[in-house]
Amino acid sequence: MTYTEAEISSAIASMEKYRHSESGEAGAALVVVGLSAERAAREVEIRDEMIRLAHRAGASLRQIAEVAGLGRKTVTAIVEREPIS
Repeated sequence: MTYTEAEISSAIASMEKYRHSESGEAGAALVVVGLSAERAAREVEIRDEMIRLAHRAGASLRQIAEVAGLGRKTVTAIVEREPIS
């Protein structure tokens, strides 16, 4: 597999964003934690949008909460919140 210079530069910039001045194991761990946090945030955005979609399509708050492993109050808050654009 080959990568473009732009892809390599982007990956390095993402890593440096979290590594700061740390090197070795600590720096590598910070990179993984930071990138994982970014991914988790994206996954939550996707989940929340799918919760709103399921509700608009007719699923009950109880059904959604059960499937998502969330409380009904949390699902209600997600349904009532406008999506982030």
